[in-house]
Amino acid sequence: MQLTEKILSQIPGNPWKGLQAVDRRWQALKEGNIPQSSPIAQNEDPLGELEWDVVISGGTLGIFIGAALAKKGWRVAVLERGILKGRNQEWNVSRSELDVFIKLGLLDRDELERAIATEYNPARIQFDRGPEFLIRDVLNLGVDPVYLLDLLKTRFLEAGGKLFENTAFEGATVHPDGIAIQTRTTVQNDPEANTLFKSRLLLDVMGHFSPIVNQARRGQKPDGVCLVVGTCAQGFPANETGDLMVSFTPIQKQCQYFWEAFPARDGRTTYLFTYVDASPERLSLVELFEDYWRLLPQYQNVECDRLEVVRALFGFFPAYRQSPLKSPWNRLVFVGDSSGIQSPLSFGGFGAMLRHLERLQRGIDEALDRDLLDAKALGKLQPYQPNIAVTWLFQKAMSIPSDRPVQPNQINDLLSGVFADMKQLGDPVLKPFLQDVIQFGGLSQTLLKTGLTRPGAIVPVVGQVGWSALIDWMQQYLNLGLYSALSAIARPLTDSIEKLPPKGQYYCRRWFEGWYYGSGKDRDASDR
Repeated sequence: MQLTEKILSQIPGNPWKGLQAVDRRWQALKEGNIPQSSPIAQNEDPLGELEWDVVISGGTLGIFIGAALAKKGWRVAVLERGILKGRNQEWNVSRSELDVFIKLGLLDRDELERAIATEYNPARIQFDRGPEFLIRDVLNLGVDPVYLLDLLKTRFLEAGGKLFENTAFEGATVHPDGIAIQTRTTVQNDPEANTLFKSRLLLDVMGHFSPIVNQARRGQKPDGVCLVVGTCAQGFPANETGDLMVSFTPIQKQCQYFWEAFPARDGRTTYLFTYVDASPERLSLVELFEDYWRLLPQYQNVECDRLEVVRALFGFFPAYRQSPLKSPWNRLVFVGDSSGIQSPLSFGGFGAMLRHLERLQRGIDEALDRDLLDAKALGKLQPYQPNIAVTWLFQKAMSIPSDRPVQPNQINDLLSGVFADMKQLGDPVLKPFLQDVIQFGGLSQTLLKTGLTRPGAIVPVVGQVGWSALIDWMQQYLNLGLYSALSAIARPLTDSIEKLPPKGQYYCRRWFEGWYYGSGKDRDASDR
């Protein structure tokens, strides 16, 4: 029996079976066996009277935007295939990112503080035997999802929203005047099974593996994947600090292993993750978990048999070069992980949802108010963002080709040098990068400094990623500079938008927001 099976089978709920199920899905993805579905259809007949302005499929993160839109007075329904409740594992975030809840009137300051389950400082970054970097106030808060979602659910219901639990999305038909959403109950013998929701707009917040996303992407394989395994356990030596990104081994199995760790309310959470493509020969999650147990004693200075594992954590997170995903259908918007708007370096959608929550509330509110619900208008809610697009090269540089050998410490040496340069350039350069926000000024300074002082670490990467990827990246880098300039030019013109007709106002605001967020300027505002 493998150690992973032995340990996971003893945890309540038997996550070993869940790991096997996720691994089968990962294997199918690698082999290209992606089941095709077509849940979205179109019909030219009018739908007639509508009972909802917005229906949101996917409640865990959907309740965020649902509560924000219900506060605006819209008729909002949230569909959740199970019971809407948070998991026990905290969501890690920086304090400034939480302020959006206060700004939108969803939480007050006391409620927000009660939602914070853990807080630690500093966090460590280190690659093999390179220098150790300590950073403060970045992803150092653990938010209690159970408390947070329960409170947001209350706010949503108080604002007039309706929550439909045990209600799974089945399909939707787009009509000229609305969208009809078919659902099924997940409870046996429910008299309200197969309810039809008639709405002006549908938000897909069902995540990476949404059936609607599958249809829109036509079964396309992801361009990159982050594999993650880990646990929350008790029995570690006392340690109130965390790790944001640590590696202490060379490349193995065509993977560079990275670690993350932080205090949790009921123990210590440790993750092992790696970036790969979806080639058939890539390792399984069970194999990665076996390496987790093998390396954990060296990483945390504790033997595995001294730990009491509370929870097992695992998954694979796909990312696509062509993101964010814009809906090809009228009256449908992808939100959260469904949209692919998060950085390919990040495997958590919580922070990305918080970052864009105010923008999405504002844009969807205006689209509903002006009845701009066609695919072209709604596509402006998920704009191209060069500050996210440039991170694709970084992800590719940390993902070893499955058929090409590289020097064992190539990635460790590169990252150690780059982070040393960013640390010397200061927190205004380093901190945005660690929060998935790339800004033109900080990136340019880092490129110049690293190129002049460490050309030997950069040259091997060129051969690894290829010239076509570098040329594409250069276009994204130039666009990042362009968006930074356009955002600066547009800021004094914001008030003049009011002079335009309603449709012109909508489009101009979306362009201005695209430049603002696409250049990472929103991060400056959140830190003031």
